[in-house]
Amino acid sequence: MKSSIQGFLFFIITLLSISTAWAQETITVKGRVMNAETYEAIPYASISIIGTTKESGTSSTANGTFTLAVPSKLNKLRISSVGFDSEEFVITTDNAGNAKVFLFPSNKIEAVVIKRPRRGKYSNKNNPAVELIRQVVAHRDQNRLTGQSFAEFNQYEKISLGLSNLDNKFKNKKVFKKYQFLFQDDDTTSVNGKYVLPAYMEEKFSKVYYRKDPNAKKQYVMAEKKAEFDPKFVDNDGLSKYFNRLYDEVEIYDNNIEILTNQFLSPIANSAPTFYRFYITDTIKTTQPNLVELSFFPRNKNDLLFTGKLYITLDGNYAVQRAAMTVADDINLNFVRDLDIELAFNKDHNNKFYLSKSSLGIDFAITGKGKGIKGKRVVLINDYQQGLKRSDSTYLVPDIYLVKKVEEIANEPESYWASIRPEPLSKSENLIYHNIDSLQQMPSFRTFMDISALVLSGYKQAGPVEIGPVNTFYSYNPVEGFRLRVGGRTTDRLSKRFYLEGYTAYGFDDQKWKYFMAGTYSLNNKSIYNFPQHYIRVSASYDTKIPGQKLEFIQEDNVLLSFKRGENQSYLYNEEYRVDYKVEFSNNFSVNAGLGRWKQTPAGVLSYRLPQADGGFENLANLQSTEFNVGLRYAPKEEYYQGKLYRTPLFNKYPVITMNYTAGIKGLLGGDYNYHSLSANIFKRFYLSQLGYADVTLDGAYTFGSNIPYPLLNIHRANQTYAYQLQSYNLMNFMEFVSDHHAGINVQYYMNGFIFNKIPLLKKLKLREVFSFKGVYGGLRDANNPSLNNSVFAWQTNGKGEQSSFTFGSEPYMEASAGISNIFKILRVDLVKRLNYLDNPDAPEWGIRARIKFDF
Repeated sequence: MKSSIQGFLFFIITLLSISTAWAQETITVKGRVMNAETYEAIPYASISIIGTTKESGTSSTANGTFTLAVPSKLNKLRISSVGFDSEEFVITTDNAGNAKVFLFPSNKIEAVVIKRPRRGKYSNKNNPAVELIRQVVAHRDQNRLTGQSFAEFNQYEKISLGLSNLDNKFKNKKVFKKYQFLFQDDDTTSVNGKYVLPAYMEEKFSKVYYRKDPNAKKQYVMAEKKAEFDPKFVDNDGLSKYFNRLYDEVEIYDNNIEILTNQFLSPIANSAPTFYRFYITDTIKTTQPNLVELSFFPRNKNDLLFTGKLYITLDGNYAVQRAAMTVADDINLNFVRDLDIELAFNKDHNNKFYLSKSSLGIDFAITGKGKGIKGKRVVLINDYQQGLKRSDSTYLVPDIYLVKKVEEIANEPESYWASIRPEPLSKSENLIYHNIDSLQQMPSFRTFMDISALVLSGYKQAGPVEIGPVNTFYSYNPVEGFRLRVGGRTTDRLSKRFYLEGYTAYGFDDQKWKYFMAGTYSLNNKSIYNFPQHYIRVSASYDTKIPGQKLEFIQEDNVLLSFKRGENQSYLYNEEYRVDYKVEFSNNFSVNAGLGRWKQTPAGVLSYRLPQADGGFENLANLQSTEFNVGLRYAPKEEYYQGKLYRTPLFNKYPVITMNYTAGIKGLLGGDYNYHSLSANIFKRFYLSQLGYADVTLDGAYTFGSNIPYPLLNIHRANQTYAYQLQSYNLMNFMEFVSDHHAGINVQYYMNGFIFNKIPLLKKLKLREVFSFKGVYGGLRDANNPSLNNSVFAWQTNGKGEQSSFTFGSEPYMEASAGISNIFKILRVDLVKRLNYLDNPDAPEWGIRARIKFDF
């Protein structure tokens, strides 16, 4: 999540800095829909333009307000809402800016409106509203898409985002003088003097084919366009994927609805009556079939639940005809000021309801009243048909299939888009594509983007080269002392096929130069950072390393890791030359293979001691090995945010499986040993609805061979920093445990505030509980155990001469933690307890560890 949040923050900072909005040149109708008898607002009323050939319009908000851009040649709107008579409204220049539309309650409503009781204990027993929702749940499968044998439809998607809640004072600041052409009134508020900046937009038009058995849902993308930033600063594809994940598809018939990387319990989930209160608030007989308005509220306002209304058909199918949902202000959700969902369902030719419109709007902000980011995703479905069976080849393509080349899909003319959009863009939306291009030509904006890229990615742009990362320029360790480093890499501005990267570093205590250099050649004419990767890489390095540490996502010389507990003097100088090959396939299966020559030279208190017959030891200057490795990885339906430094998975319900084989080859390129090693790792996220989620990792390895020194075996990953590391044992010392066979488990359980939300003194702080357990068990066969075999290196000792490396005894190493996360919305603090092996030197029993984590 780290880099995905970084990408989102980069987008927010960009908008906050320019703080502008597009000028609107067309007349936009703004108004409010109200009950003619009570003068109360009518939420989610339908507003459509009379005279258009296609369905075009909008809906009123929860406060009854609406905004709609109307073609200049048309001047009539039709406003309707269930339970009210429809009304036609004539637009004039006088009323366009403050339209007030009054709807009269229909005299055909024969049911009594049941108000939510103010007193008395709510009960599910003998509650007609609960009985109704249970009928909806019972009929859920037959009313959803997956209940049909075959279905196909056209799908149009639109995501737009912009800076919101700007005022005149902010707009007229001197720094924004050159950007005044971008400002526009906020269409969604009735408060004068507020502005919004539409600053990102993407559209996609597809043909979707669904088959129940064997299950397949294929999206044929016909056209797609985005408002893109300069790829020198922003990964546009990654940004698009991240926004699509934030504004995920809303499926009311699922038990859980995933929004903002969190799961919200659906009001028609199996367990919904346990967490929601339901009330029948209206019955409507003006439509066919007749409808029941069912209002629902969370029992606890801090839980990840919705509040809103469902309109249920009374034709025996108990289908959802319409839904309007939002969240409580007290919900345990970060950076979200407002969230609204609107769903509409139409009948097909078999009188089955299908989703025809889905709208998800989210207003992000740091504070409740400050500036923020307002975004919306709209999905419109038409030409829906069920029962049409297509040839098998239709369902054999990838889940998202481009019918033409990427360049052709992205460059369809505006005339083509005008013909396929179910509803036209507003004037402000039309300007987004143009204004993003114009904005990036302004020197002041490009300077800002350059600085932002440096702060958030750690690299300084220098033409076709990036210099960095800046967080490694300075660090400290006991062997090198004060260490300075400078490095960089080329970008695709130099070449899309060939990339160079490297660094040089100098330690002032050991007075040695270190280096790393690599050249990567792309075999598919794509950036090596983009999916699917296919490249060959050659590298050479000479640097210090902590034995057993494989920091895949951070550099060991990161300045933040310079502070460590306990003794930290076992290092080695690692000289390595490698050739690596990697290929990824469209089904998220990947293969990597490599050949490397590895030379390790002990440093600090680390020594390679070989026992002698006279009881003494021979200190070896170094250890050499030549290794061949091949790895397989399978991550079904995986999506991710691809940044410039990290690839961050967007986890789904499927496991991620990796397998690796490594062979040490004696005699090849100076290798000293023969051995074979097999390892496997399985990761899966388990979603537990209102109880949070758990990340579970199982791993194991086995090394074949005899008389293998411990540096070539599995030195279990330890952590002596004060940061909580997810994949390390946080109270294990460096090089403390060694094995040639092991099995391990790592469980991270995030309850998302389920307990704290029930405690009055804590729920306003929006804290969240987190628990973990880590365990590993294995050992050394006699042929590789220094305690039983004098032909292998002796156990490592610390600075006091005490044995500091061991293998496992009769029980696994275990540690557990309980923590509080979401402190100030970014901080996680864990109290970690080591459960055993407390007699080992410098073994801590307790520890407090912290971790920075941005999350919604």
